[in-house]
Amino acid sequence: MSAERLEGQVIIVTGAGRGIGAAVARDLATRGAQLVLDDNGSAADGTGNDPSIIDAITKETHGLGAEAVSSTIDVAARGGCTALVELALDSFGRLDGVVNSAGVQRDRGVLHVTDEDLDAFLGTHIRAGFELTRVAARAMIDRGEGGSIIHMTSPAAFFGSARKAGAAAAAAAIVGLTRSAAVELRKHAVRVNAVAPTARTRTTEELPLFKGMRDGSMTAEHVAPVVAFLLGPDACDVSGEVVGVAGGRLYALRARETTGAFSEGRPFTVEDIKAAWDEATRGSTTRG
Repeated sequence: MSAERLEGQVIIVTGAGRGIGAAVARDLATRGAQLVLDDNGSAADGTGNDPSIIDAITKETHGLGAEAVSSTIDVAARGGCTALVELALDSFGRLDGVVNSAGVQRDRGVLHVTDEDLDAFLGTHIRAGFELTRVAARAMIDRGEGGSIIHMTSPAAFFGSARKAGAAAAAAAIVGLTRSAAVELRKHAVRVNAVAPTARTRTTEELPLFKGMRDGSMTAEHVAPVVAFLLGPDACDVSGEVVGVAGGRLYALRARETTGAFSEGRPFTVEDIKAAWDEATRGSTTRG
């Protein structure tokens, strides 16, 4: 089996009804994967639900030759991700991969983010990300053959973005989860990676970046093969990475620290810090 084919692999895709999740679902369907496709059909801000959304994409994957079951489980609800993994095991008897693509988007300045907004980000991104990682990894460990878990994050986790403090904070939490879980689960052959896409979707199409950009230049379809690679055997040694994809550009996002300034063991005084500030903050060395 090559990275291009995923026959017999059982893969959960959350947020599969539209955008990147739907593009990933279609792509995996053509590669022979067996799919559990989940989406409650909510609006971009996480409100409402429409079961017809996931039914439509599931029918589409059937047309592409895939075995697929649909789900409208709310991954943000406590126990939702556990139920989703149980659905995969009940339907196909195993679990090989997870693509966590569910998310909400609420563009508000940091002074205007409400408690309700925070609950939406915490539930859909952070709580669901943790629960899905935990229960999926346990299923993979119990089977003894490892697996691959992929989370969607955002470049904003590293660089920030105006009116996206909530989303950026959630994305940064996903980066931390990905890297820590990768360290812990490596010994079980469970790989955990994140993808930070820049793509035109219903949540991004109004951004200035996409105004005037030609159609087809930065699409969800550009992201799907990256996900397929990370799920496949050619990425068997890849874990803990945050991979950016923006149209035809593929790159890694890494944490960095400067070489720093040194006080020869004694505590810095405020005056020392002022004098050493440029030395401490200039230059960088890649970590991880």
